[in-house]
Amino acid sequence: MNKIVDAIIERDREKLIASLQESIRIPSTEGAAEEGAPFGKPVAEALEHALKTAEGLGLAAENMEGYVGCIELGEGEEMLGVVCHLDVVPEGTGWDHPAYGAEIEDGIMYGRGTLDDKGPAFASIYALAAIKEAGIPLKRRIRIILGTNEETGWGCMNYYKEHGEAPTLAFTPDGNYPVVNSEKGILHTTFEKRFESRIRMKAGTRPNVVPGRTEIFVPVCSCRVNEAIAASGLDDFTFEVEDAEGGTSITVIGLDAHASMPEDGRNTIQAAFTVLDKLGIDGEDGRVIARMHEALGMGLHGESMGLDITDASGRLTLNPGVIEWNENGIVDFKIDVRHPISVEAEQVKEAQKAALQMEIIHEHAQHGLYVPADSELVSKLLDVYAERSGNRLPPLAIGGGTYARAFDNAVAFGSEIPGHPAPVHMPNEFISIEDLMFNAHMIADAMLALAE
Repeated sequence: MNKIVDAIIERDREKLIASLQESIRIPSTEGAAEEGAPFGKPVAEALEHALKTAEGLGLAAENMEGYVGCIELGEGEEMLGVVCHLDVVPEGTGWDHPAYGAEIEDGIMYGRGTLDDKGPAFASIYALAAIKEAGIPLKRRIRIILGTNEETGWGCMNYYKEHGEAPTLAFTPDGNYPVVNSEKGILHTTFEKRFESRIRMKAGTRPNVVPGRTEIFVPVCSCRVNEAIAASGLDDFTFEVEDAEGGTSITVIGLDAHASMPEDGRNTIQAAFTVLDKLGIDGEDGRVIARMHEALGMGLHGESMGLDITDASGRLTLNPGVIEWNENGIVDFKIDVRHPISVEAEQVKEAQKAALQMEIIHEHAQHGLYVPADSELVSKLLDVYAERSGNRLPPLAIGGGTYARAFDNAVAFGSEIPGHPAPVHMPNEFISIEDLMFNAHMIADAMLALAE
């Protein structure tokens, strides 16, 4: 800890809050690519806003063709990377505060990105500015790397690795304290099954979000639907049933959450198939419903597919995140799996194909990571957290996928604090002002411990 740096961060408290609010009000979900905006105009606007904020604080900033922003301090051959992202997942449903309003109530700021990951990104910018103002000499350059496509494909990191300098060591404030030194592998698979169908179903925005709303049409009367709902035992879900021409419309309402922590949500795709399986629909529609229900059930760990596997990096999770079912059958069905390091992606794919009896039309995989606890990076970050928090904890293994896996010798450091709510990818995402300031101080401590 450095008292001068701490004092500067506290002095700039209101400026940090205002800068974050400005960023939250930019709805930086991925959009159509344009010149200078490879992931859409709002994402490009969020990047330019962050870089201008850094320049206003006296830091050097560079925009790498709209893919990545770099904010740098210091000189020398070695470089510490602090890797954050400015894109966000769609707001979803169930908000009590405007998703892009950045409203502050009782010391809490609400909005998409407050915690994941704009809050930590701006805490990093103000931490670096405080180090610059304090005039502290550095043995390593510090570069904040701002990604713009973390939630939907990591095209930003692919671009940076091709055109930018790899850090000597790095951390991303997009995980948990004290340090995440092990991350499970991630596999996103997209399936389809084409056939003539009378069912309609639509749910989800991204595979890495537990879908909190599913809309369905079935060619049966509402009385049968209500009987199936009553027999399902799904008391944690809300069902809205309306008569429609030729059948019944159903809306299933659950709860959005991050796919790496499906236990925090209520998956409406799984709930939908639990109810539909009780309707006794005939033909291919009925056979597909039965197969989907048998394969998915209401489990969180791929139990019905034989994938419930645990090792030192954690337990496998499986989240059906997106579905579109129309007159041509299931034309889009996306699953997010976070698998232990000991499990190969191919094993997961084969189990899914066998259970669903569908073909994979697209896949995206990310390997897991592990950095030893006794490495300079992990050991120093553990010391930083212990000194600032007064609580010495062991490193963690998580199912979330952070930018740490984009580089060698990188881990996640914060920003979720043990025992504090962390509604990532959920409605009413928030960060308390005190946690925002805690992160700014902690990130400054980490920068100094690894680069001073």
